[in-house]
Amino acid sequence: MNRPLHGGNLNWAATVAGCPVSLLTDFSASINPLGTPKTAIASIINNISQLTVYPDPGYADLRSHLAKYHKIDHKFILPGNGSAELLTWAARELAQQKFTYLITPAFSDYARALNAFDGKIYPCPLPLNSCKGELPFAPSPQTSPLPIPISPRSESGLLLNNPHNPTGKLWTREEILPCLQQFSLVVVDEAFMDFLMPSEEQSLIPLIGKYPNLVILRSLTKFYSLPGLRIGYAIAHPERLQKWQKWRDPWSVNALAVVATKAAIQDQEFQQQTWNWLATARSRLFEQLQAIPGLHPFPSAANYLLVKTEISATKLQEKLLTNYQIVIRDCLSFPELGDRYFRIAVRLPAENDRLVEAIAAIV
Repeated sequence: MNRPLHGGNLNWAATVAGCPVSLLTDFSASINPLGTPKTAIASIINNISQLTVYPDPGYADLRSHLAKYHKIDHKFILPGNGSAELLTWAARELAQQKFTYLITPAFSDYARALNAFDGKIYPCPLPLNSCKGELPFAPSPQTSPLPIPISPRSESGLLLNNPHNPTGKLWTREEILPCLQQFSLVVVDEAFMDFLMPSEEQSLIPLIGKYPNLVILRSLTKFYSLPGLRIGYAIAHPERLQKWQKWRDPWSVNALAVVATKAAIQDQEFQQQTWNWLATARSRLFEQLQAIPGLHPFPSAANYLLVKTEISATKLQEKLLTNYQIVIRDCLSFPELGDRYFRIAVRLPAENDRLVEAIAAIV
């Protein structure tokens, strides 16, 4: 079985570990370990009868709920079959630019989506040794440390995610704001923004009405632990979303995903429980890993940690699987990182402790 490009491939991991999937502890996919909100599960059960009818192709009710949640007009929202579907349409538009600046290392689906439409990618390496976490390009060609293509930036696009995957770096609105004036199209993937408390989050959603060249992607996969349901949404100018709607197949969001989303985003108790868990668990896990010789974790604003290792991350991954039935994410799919980095999700305290003990025993 081929080595997976993404985390969460438990069938592959079970084959390597020689055990059933049920015995694995998965640190490779950055999914909320508190599980799916009970309110969302109850809503799915209570609405099973909706399987006998087609969803509303315009998703008016769902868009209304999401609009209320984000305090924006519903016309700026388009639900999709996970944010991956919406990334495809964003990439189709980015490919029409002369260049798309891509912060690297980057989620592999970004290049996949851009390459599907023959988009020209201009990688902007993130300086991993920088503690400041500046955006890896300067405001003008004269001051940029990178070679700038002939195309002026006004004819270029930018694709980044915030917090950044896999490093967990968080950029402020003020740091990203100049990009909206420099690039023809800016796509910001905020798949992990939910994990920040309202007082800390740096979402660009409040700016959406001012910038027609801004697209924001959101997902319920990570925070609400709904990867199997496939639900996400884009926030952008209505004219852009109307164009995307014409490109895609009808009914891309199923009826149960609609009702689960409406319930989940209203579950304030679940949201607060998640924020309370993460702040403590991430800090403790970071300190535990930092205390192991040869490991260098990166500070993170998300629910995962990137770790640099002085030994092979691939061999570490294999030993964790075969000896402890623990799954971590290698970084081979990030060409800039390779075999000396791995990424782990932050899980519940007892699980984190077990991971740390296993890594310490191996290292």
